[in-house]
Amino acid sequence: MSTLLILAAGMGSRYGGLKQVDPVGPNGESIIDYSIYDAIRAGFHKVVFVIRESFADAFRESFESKLAGKIKTEYVFQELDSFVPSDINLSDERTKPWGTGHAVLVAKDVINDPFVVINADDFYGPNSYRLLYNYLNAEKQNPERNYSMVGYELDQTLSEHGYVSRGVCESNENGYLKTVVERTHIEKVNNRIISKVAVDKEVELSGKEVVSMNVWGFMPSFFDHLQHYFSTFIRQNAGNPKAEFYIPYVVNELIANGTIDLKVLKSQDKWFGVTYKEDKPDAVENIRKLIDKGVYPEKLWK
Repeated sequence: MSTLLILAAGMGSRYGGLKQVDPVGPNGESIIDYSIYDAIRAGFHKVVFVIRESFADAFRESFESKLAGKIKTEYVFQELDSFVPSDINLSDERTKPWGTGHAVLVAKDVINDPFVVINADDFYGPNSYRLLYNYLNAEKQNPERNYSMVGYELDQTLSEHGYVSRGVCESNENGYLKTVVERTHIEKVNNRIISKVAVDKEVELSGKEVVSMNVWGFMPSFFDHLQHYFSTFIRQNAGNPKAEFYIPYVVNELIANGTIDLKVLKSQDKWFGVTYKEDKPDAVENIRKLIDKGVYPEKLWK
């Protein structure tokens, strides 16, 4: 038994609209549709959507009828004040929630099984879900400390239309994650891959670095860890309009203090996403190729 947790509360400022339900398939299917289809085939029994309450009706209209009888669905809302203690005064300049770690935390009360976290606008491929499902549900001596993720090579994850954020991973000789560094501004510049780490500082990357595309396999114990670290984070950053509570921050802390082991799994599937509107034609073409190969039916939900 496993749950798919889809992070779909982003406002799509760079994309220019509600990209989470923008169609890329021949019959109006979004990337989320293909993710859920792959998860069902891998064995997942429930999907939880993390969304903003303001577009809850649009999400239910898009997914409820097509998923009825195929997988259980639930919705949780990520808002600026979600899981923020009542005695905390937030900055008036802050308008959006607190990042990916915060997004996972808001699902704490509806998930009791091993779960996989994905971005709504990223296509990970069917093998990624099988790898994660099998790892999370394998017999282990201490399953609550055995987490996982799927890694991809950096140069296969960039957009031709602007900068992206990636978690650059370092693993040990046994394939377990040692650390992940969140780089929030990576782009191709004159055939070079550049990460801007400060206003006046750049780092050149090879493109072969293994990066996290925010597809993680967690145990329910992760929620308690998130809540602990978020409590400290929000008290330190409530007045900071730009602060972000990222998943890799908590993962790094848990690895450093020996609380968890996190296996880096390698998928042979092609990743693609729609960070920018200009990315959409490539996504449509990639889905068409997979349909032609027989990976997906022409009409996904029959």
